[in-house]
Amino acid sequence: MKKLLLTGFEPFLAFTVNPTMRIVTELDGQEIGGFSIVSKVMPVDFNSSGQHLLSYIEEVEPDAVISLGLAAGRYKITPERIAINVKDGEPDNEGHKPVDEPIRESGKPAYLTTLPARQMVDRLKSEGLPADISNTAGAYLCNNVMYEGLHYAEKMKPDMLTGFIHIPASHELGIEHGKIPSWSHADLVRGIKVCIEVLGEQ
Repeated sequence: MKKLLLTGFEPFLAFTVNPTMRIVTELDGQEIGGFSIVSKVMPVDFNSSGQHLLSYIEEVEPDAVISLGLAAGRYKITPERIAINVKDGEPDNEGHKPVDEPIRESGKPAYLTTLPARQMVDRLKSEGLPADISNTAGAYLCNNVMYEGLHYAEKMKPDMLTGFIHIPASHELGIEHGKIPSWSHADLVRGIKVCIEVLGEQ
């Protein structure tokens, strides 16, 4: 059976829980869309997150990689179209706050996802789950991990599909923070399962 590396992130900034961490933990070891799921939780650390992802790829030897991130404030599931070679944003969990730093000094300015983003969005909407393609993954850790995965795939495993999906906040975070849109955990999990099923059809 094919293997899918599924990653999420630990809590960060003002978010005391990260729904991506709960999702990937729940799906670890399951079989979905012809994939055996191997889940890993990533640190919110500019200096080490990329190396963590690459070490997990080397360890798992997956056929595909989907990384998940929290986009609090978004109200749809949003597969990301592009990752840019920039680190910038709020401090990470180690207190590091890069400004306009390249992820890879000699890397491409950007990479486009190799996940079937449009098909994922279409299927999610047909299943009654709001979704759209996002044209910016920002410049924080989510973009950082997406870029590193695509850079590695192009250089080392061109047949390995890889990319990033942002999800809305969970109801738990919606209650905690007040004025942000939120989804139930069950619908967030269902949405990611749908995306994996679509990937398995490619």
